[in-house]
Amino acid sequence: MSIEKGRAYLRQRGYEDRVREFTVSSATVELAAQAVGCEPARIAKTLSFLHEDGAVLIVCAGDAKIDNAKFKAQFHHKATMLTPEQVVTFTGHEIGGVCPFAIEHPDTVTYLDISLQRFDIVYPAAGNAASAVELTCDELAQLSNSAGWIDVCKGWQAPAQ
Repeated sequence: MSIEKGRAYLRQRGYEDRVREFTVSSATVELAAQAVGCEPARIAKTLSFLHEDGAVLIVCAGDAKIDNAKFKAQFHHKATMLTPEQVVTFTGHEIGGVCPFAIEHPDTVTYLDISLQRFDIVYPAAGNAASAVELTCDELAQLSNSAGWIDVCKGWQAPAQ
């Protein structure tokens, strides 16, 4: 999917004015945070994994990492990331610009990780590796057609005192 398709999807829902395009890459959390001008944790990264005959997308905070034990408890199998070719097949996006919008493959399901819920505003990609869109978590849940909030990440919680 290109930025044009991402924009069209967001335009149809009244969110196109929140799309930001950059002259620099936003393909990594660090680059996206620099381009947006926010802390890296607010970047809503979309991770893609094999699941049964399709894919599962997990949108999580930029400072979160998949917890293999939590993933296995949630999905009943080991976390296996998609290959670059599978990412395009199941999401319509290239790696570095994967976003949870306008996913048309019937065997791709999107979930949101609770690591995002600590923020009022987050920034997922908008269709390519030089874009972002400013959204609340509720807006992200609606626009991504999320199957729900799950807890499959680690590394983002404050250490216990």
